[in-house]
Amino acid sequence: MRLTEHTDYALRVLMYLGANRGRLATTGEVAALHGISHHHLTKIVNELGHAGFVETVRGRCGGIRLARAPADITVGDVVRHTEPDFNLVACLDGRARACPLAPACVLKGALCRATACFLASLDGIALSSLIAPS
Repeated sequence: MRLTEHTDYALRVLMYLGANRGRLATTGEVAALHGISHHHLTKIVNELGHAGFVETVRGRCGGIRLARAPADITVGDVVRHTEPDFNLVACLDGRARACPLAPACVLKGALCRATACFLASLDGIALSSLIAPS
């Protein structure tokens, strides 16, 4: 499984904010630090705000900060929110055409269990554990 760049950037934003908890950060500084398009990062921050991961403060002295403590945000939560789906193969997508092997296939079940284990593992990783003490 490969996570999208969108998820990667969302995790980077949250880690940066967690490491800089004492102040507001700007999307511009995070974008510059990681070499990410400011416009693209603004969309990600907006999505993280709607999901309740970050708070945004408008105005001249505004910026972004975590909406919750880093210990209360899990990587699994973020990945579930930012990934479009977890269909490792086409047959897991309900819109795919019928597979002639479906009656005898056990691959679909195995992949579903693997995905569940992957997400359960990420649920055990808090954002706080990804941030080195300053």
